[in-house]
Amino acid sequence: MVKTIENWNEIPEFEDEKEEADFWAVHTLDPRLMNASLHRQNVRESTTITLRFDPQMLSRIKRLARHRYLNYQSMIKQWLSERLEEEISKQNDSSNKGD
Repeated sequence: MVKTIENWNEIPEFEDEKEEADFWAVHTLDPRLMNASLHRQNVRESTTITLRFDPQMLSRIKRLARHRYLNYQSMIKQWLSERLEEEISKQNDSSNKGD
């Protein structure tokens, strides 16, 4: 029987990946816990854009988002935000090497 984790404190510290894999084999996160942990921008600060996706790619993204209990648009925004931070960090590292 799978136990649903309803609080982050219910997740123990793991000694190794096997112990973590064994834990997650019999536990799952409550979708409300995942959704509550997402950073949500103020809607008034958002701008709507249009992106064209290959239908097969969009289908794969939606399937992955469902598996993670996320809205696919929120997941895409999260990915873009993470990548943006990586790129800015790389840019900052490059410009600091000249110092």
